[in-house]
Amino acid sequence: MKDMFAPLPDSGTDSIAILGMTCASCVLRVEKAIARVPGVASARVNLATERAQIAYSGAPVRTAVTAAIRATGYEVAPETLEIGIDGMTCASCVARVERGLAAVPGVLSASVNLATERATLRLASVQTEIVPTIEAAIRTAGYTPRRITSAGSDRKAERDAETAGLKRDLLIAGALTLPIFLLEMGSHAIPALHQWLAMTFGQTPLYLLYFLLATLVQFGPGLRFYRKGLPALLRAAPDMNALVMLGSSAAWAYSTVAVFASDLLPEGTANVYFEASAVIVTLILLGRFLEAKAKGRTSEAISRLMGLQAKTARVQRGEAFVDLPLEDVRSGDILLVRPGDRVPVDGTVLSGASHVDEAMLTGEPVPVKKAEGAPVTGGTINGTGSFTFRAEKVGSEMMLSQIIRMVESAQGAKLPIQAVVDRVTLWFVPAVMLAATLTFAFWALWGPEPALPFALVNAVAVLIIACPCAMGLATPTSIMVGTGRAAELGILFRNGEALQSLSGVQIVALDKTGTLTEGKPVLTDLIVGEGHDRAEVLALVAAAEAGSEHPIATAIVTAARKDGLALPVTTGFEALAGHGIRAQVAGHRVEIGSERFMQDLGLDLAPFLAQAAALSIRARSPLYAAIDGRLAALIAVADRVKPTTPTALAALHRMGIKVAMITGDNARTAQAIATELAIDEVIAEVLPAGKVAALAKLRADGQRVAFVGDGINDAPALAEADVGLAVGTGTDIAIESADVVLTGGDLRGVARAIGLSRATLRNIRQNLFWAFAYNAALIPVAAGALYPLWGMLLSPMLAAGAMALSSVFVLANALRLKRFDAAIPAQEAASEDLRPSHPQTA
Repeated sequence: MKDMFAPLPDSGTDSIAILGMTCASCVLRVEKAIARVPGVASARVNLATERAQIAYSGAPVRTAVTAAIRATGYEVAPETLEIGIDGMTCASCVARVERGLAAVPGVLSASVNLATERATLRLASVQTEIVPTIEAAIRTAGYTPRRITSAGSDRKAERDAETAGLKRDLLIAGALTLPIFLLEMGSHAIPALHQWLAMTFGQTPLYLLYFLLATLVQFGPGLRFYRKGLPALLRAAPDMNALVMLGSSAAWAYSTVAVFASDLLPEGTANVYFEASAVIVTLILLGRFLEAKAKGRTSEAISRLMGLQAKTARVQRGEAFVDLPLEDVRSGDILLVRPGDRVPVDGTVLSGASHVDEAMLTGEPVPVKKAEGAPVTGGTINGTGSFTFRAEKVGSEMMLSQIIRMVESAQGAKLPIQAVVDRVTLWFVPAVMLAATLTFAFWALWGPEPALPFALVNAVAVLIIACPCAMGLATPTSIMVGTGRAAELGILFRNGEALQSLSGVQIVALDKTGTLTEGKPVLTDLIVGEGHDRAEVLALVAAAEAGSEHPIATAIVTAARKDGLALPVTTGFEALAGHGIRAQVAGHRVEIGSERFMQDLGLDLAPFLAQAAALSIRARSPLYAAIDGRLAALIAVADRVKPTTPTALAALHRMGIKVAMITGDNARTAQAIATELAIDEVIAEVLPAGKVAALAKLRADGQRVAFVGDGINDAPALAEADVGLAVGTGTDIAIESADVVLTGGDLRGVARAIGLSRATLRNIRQNLFWAFAYNAALIPVAAGALYPLWGMLLSPMLAAGAMALSSVFVLANALRLKRFDAAIPAQEAASEDLRPSHPQTA
């Protein structure tokens, strides 16, 4: 798996992705061009990774480097940059920042996520000089940029400080507001209390007390709304803070005039609304505090993943093992893991043995045995044994680091469903301010006497009740919680689009070998033809197959070695994709492959056809061997179906999803497995290049197809499918091509992924319905639409409470995804018919 984000160049090094290189001469040409750029100390270009690693002698000169690369005829690939943004509070903030970033030269696209407080930008190139320009654009929009220093930076300290500040302000505002609320509202509810207060203190002293307390609330805890809202208003780009500032300020200012300059108001309109201004600030602070607490919980998945990282490692230095910080471990170091230790980095066991808990990767609670040659993964927990291993992947290359980056990437994604929300929210706050202005004008002109208080109360209610916060949080919070829960289940969404697309999948197509099956075939039958010796045939066939890395070849070689056969020298090995192999072994021409391959060679298969059909019915894959142009043997191998496969496919069927199998096996063998597993559709005898065409056939009726695979030859199909799911025990190339990675080899992860995708999309729709329906229903109520019918008006205090509740509701609903349970019981074993027997001979 490659890095998801290109790092910003520091003072010494740089990494640039390059498109269009095809051979070693391309590499040399690019290296020379970069090396000639003044300020470049050295350049190393890798054709496999398509990246240039550059060392600078001074300040980075990336603009000149990219120009040099393009001058040689190659293109610099678009890069991805993430930057944090502080100060956003609602969806209109998001839209405003996106618009500002998109206008920066060199920015191809910008996506801002309110829940993660990050912007993801696609740039023509991550030039050193573009970063300050991007940061300036964020500041111009009224927000604060923040550099992201490393993957997995979850800002826990900053979030805790923010939550603590909100809690402090909330407590202060609550303590100051409570006396006003109890005395003023109590006077309305209890006439006796009103009479006692008037006789004991008098109206003027009470109003002065209300003024003092409300002013402390307004310009103490409420000052945060002015700091953000006033600059936004002056830039003609109002946000949620501006709405709160205007609403509470209008109530406070009107009340202040009524107390100190009542003669300026029309007779009978000198009413005070200090309780409204104070309660508005307090309730919105309460909503913000609860929102901050909930947002902290949405990022718990990243925090837990980061917590899996070991802090130190016992590294061999000389003859002894010493404790070193994790960042000091280098690839090639020898490390010691003691009982109960957390494995620090990825590597391969050299000596010793133990059982390691890999639940963080696979979700399976049963520890896995580790002995010499076994791979170990950083972050997993050692059992009671002890072993040494060689570090192979450290730092950002570790599987855990890559998982953290993938989860961060998915959590920061913007789904297609969000596009509608973005278009609406960009104009939402100005529309609310216009609605409040029209409401004030209507009530002032045509409302009952005294009209001015009616106009003020309704206009303030409209300003306060409108809540773009809920709209902005509706999608990203669900994505954050959903993808975090997915990571806990061993499901990694590499992009947000996959999360949405997977929910609509109607067909799941699966590769057979290594996906449905264990991927480790064993030789079950060797039936030799007349005039051939079994041992000689097996030795020649195994020697020919020794040059192949195919699992079937491994099965044949393993069987020969078990029989103690010496393998002759092989020359001229040739692999014929989708057909078989050809080699020269000890002076004999050996050809091994499918029925189609033998027919192409002009050989008569009649002596073996009946036996091949019988083997196929038993789900064993028949192959043929020809020696010196004569048909010599029928070979059969079987690949055991994974124990959890039947249960996984049954779960997919219960979800209403059709299951298809795409395999290179002959039709009879494929159909035998399909019958045993109740697979709906089989596409057999497919060459590696034909899997893409097979997917097109499945999609012919407009159905959405997901493809699940694990091998190199699955990569094109994984990329072509509507959603590609790679089994994490497969190759890096397959994982790179996929949209979703299942970190274990358990196919039940496919059903879990689809179930979680559907649950997340359902949760998003619930949130969006609440956010839009809430505003559609309550803005007219706040404007006084119910007054002509039932004489009802919405108090600004109730409006503030409802506004705070809407955001909390959306967050609480999203957090329900943390409890998503896709428990699918494992099946004890596969069918006996699919288990390989001992090799048979004729």
